[in-house]
Amino acid sequence: MSHMSTLTRTATTNTSTRALLACGVAAGPLFTSVSLAQVLTREGFDLGRHPLSLLSLGDAGWVQIANFVVTGMLSVAFAVGLRQSPMPGWAGRWGPRLYGGFGLGLILGGVFVTEPSDGFPPGVPDGSASWHSLVHDVAAGVAIDLALVSCLLLARRFRRAHETGWAAYSLLTGVAGLALSWWPDPDGISVRLAAVVVLVLAWATASAMRLRAAPVGPGA
Repeated sequence: MSHMSTLTRTATTNTSTRALLACGVAAGPLFTSVSLAQVLTREGFDLGRHPLSLLSLGDAGWVQIANFVVTGMLSVAFAVGLRQSPMPGWAGRWGPRLYGGFGLGLILGGVFVTEPSDGFPPGVPDGSASWHSLVHDVAAGVAIDLALVSCLLLARRFRRAHETGWAAYSLLTGVAGLALSWWPDPDGISVRLAAVVVLVLAWATASAMRLRAAPVGPGA
């Protein structure tokens, strides 16, 4: 009876972990497609000058707000799935936690919207600094850094598992993302930050698919 109970718990854990990892598969395509559709269709929006956060403003702003929040929730769920996957060592513990912080940052970035700037939305004067725009800016900036450090930590996890290709992919994602986001030239920062988010979410999608294909179990 005890043996059967253990098998049942293990099967339930495997099913639940794969479902959580599936959230990581979905998050990237969702955020990228919804954001791209708005970049191409929202009047007056220019990614060369306007960060994706500005899409949260205007009559259609609820679309990007929902995009941030839902993507953040999916990312938090993915982080839980990462933690439940076999990842021994401190990198395996902290990588998922930091990625969960990225998800929380996206949620906060959706709930606390930024102020109008650089002529977007059209016809709306630039807003002055406010507490909610400050929360948005801090949450978004910290979230991106947490995700990139998570990539670097999970590169160590893949390397210890002798998965050198995945380790290199994770390492390159983290290093490239940090270089793009911290590049000192302010010109093109909106494009670079958008690229970093897409890179991170693409990495999460690929990693989630890889982990879903592997045996899973309770985290170490």
